[in-house]
Amino acid sequence: MAVAMGIGRFVYTPLLPVMMDGLGLSAGDAGLIASANYLGYLAGAILASGGWASGRERAIMLASLGASALLCAAMALNDSVPAFLLIRFLGGLASAFVMVFLSTIVFSHLAEQGRNNLQALHFGGVGLGIMASSLMSAGLLITYSAWPVGWMWSAIMSVAGFLCVAAAIDRGPVESGGPSKREPPLPANKDLRRIILAYGLFGFGYIVTATFLVAIVRQGDGGRVFEAIVWLATGVAGFPSVYLWGISVKHLGLAKTFAIASIVEAVGVAASVSLGGYTGPLIGAILFGGTFIAATAYGLQAARLLAPDAPRRALALMTASFGLGQILGPLVAGYLADWTGDFTLASLAASCALFIAAAFGFSIRTRL
Repeated sequence: MAVAMGIGRFVYTPLLPVMMDGLGLSAGDAGLIASANYLGYLAGAILASGGWASGRERAIMLASLGASALLCAAMALNDSVPAFLLIRFLGGLASAFVMVFLSTIVFSHLAEQGRNNLQALHFGGVGLGIMASSLMSAGLLITYSAWPVGWMWSAIMSVAGFLCVAAAIDRGPVESGGPSKREPPLPANKDLRRIILAYGLFGFGYIVTATFLVAIVRQGDGGRVFEAIVWLATGVAGFPSVYLWGISVKHLGLAKTFAIASIVEAVGVAASVSLGGYTGPLIGAILFGGTFIAATAYGLQAARLLAPDAPRRALALMTASFGLGQILGPLVAGYLADWTGDFTLASLAASCALFIAAAFGFSIRTRL
């Protein structure tokens, strides 16, 4: 998770300002490249939801993890937007395969051992990868290295992670032993429709900060060291977030926890551009890092409970809604930033989307 998601998927954020300066990329170009990655993730998640990989989960996961490392290196060897679009699309595809197949393996073994409480540690890997990428970007800034060096170091870290995973994950998922059944259609459930809409809005709202947070710091002349500090704060806040929000789930349920997390993140997204100096971006980083992993995980769990007889269909539709929001977010934000000259309007629009997502979450009446 640290390699495929924290680095492979999100290292683009701390490297983006250096790429924009070095290559003359506009905010629109940056948003388009980001959206290509999220389109790849959407395609990968939908493909992975089928049954074609049964029995080959470990092999496909390792191949995808290796591909993620190679694609980081490929970013360093190119300098054109069309090449970046293709590479980041394939990177999104690889990260989705790792996410789905690795989670399938890990969760099946945790369930067999009665240790489902450790699922939070699995998702914490995303925060761990973000922390690693922030320390790497700090080193790049101190040494005034060019952006390709960042991608090469990302590839090196990814290879190291690949070797660790290949040694640690030595088998596939636990076999259920029962015959596979064709899932029925999704139920005509208003609460299910609400969580699907909320999840898409959340995808749109969170991804603007996830893509442009460090660029916002660069635009505000916060200093290059502070850029690394902000991204480090994101990872530190993200690592324990699923566990900490799990306390809320025990008392309030999944839907209300998702809604509250959306509100907290909306405040952080708005603060990142509304408060001056170092305060706004730092608050934005902490609230963003401390919510997005947990809200993503608990939103999916809520949908599965609302469609207990068709969990794979629910997962696919939630992923499609979330993916559409992720694709549109950077495109809209990049356009608005080019139009207005900064990321203020884009971030405020993202904050509004998160507040609406929270309203849908609070409207769910089923106890989850």
